[in-house]
Amino acid sequence: MKQVSLPTKAKGIMEKTKRQRQVAQLVLEEMSDIFQREGINVIQGGMVSISKVTITPDILEARIFLSLFKIEDHKALMTAIKERTKEFRNQLGMRVRNQLRRVPELHFFEDDTLEYVDKMETIFKQLKQEREEKEGKA
Repeated sequence: MKQVSLPTKAKGIMEKTKRQRQVAQLVLEEMSDIFQREGINVIQGGMVSISKVTITPDILEARIFLSLFKIEDHKALMTAIKERTKEFRNQLGMRVRNQLRRVPELHFFEDDTLEYVDKMETIFKQLKQEREEKEGKA
């Protein structure tokens, strides 16, 4: 009998379970509300929003990605938010105590997707200008 090999998933990449997606959505909604009530969503003349939340398979760790828009000092703001992690976890625990047995540890990261998109748009504009200049000379 001929052996057939099935495609395997890439190492380290696992599909999210339904429970992971549910907990991630719950954490995203509750943390967004906490940020809004604390006045963190509008700070330093800019905006802070939670762009994505990922949960580890054991649901004990939540990685929260923050999108910072028109914030002057990103590092200082991220440091201030990370210093209040314990307080945020406590508030989250008060809100989700009837839905989760254990409140996940919170880890905050800066989501640089907007910056990446902006850089790509700039590159495309430069390429378009160069192409138009070459076509204009030819």
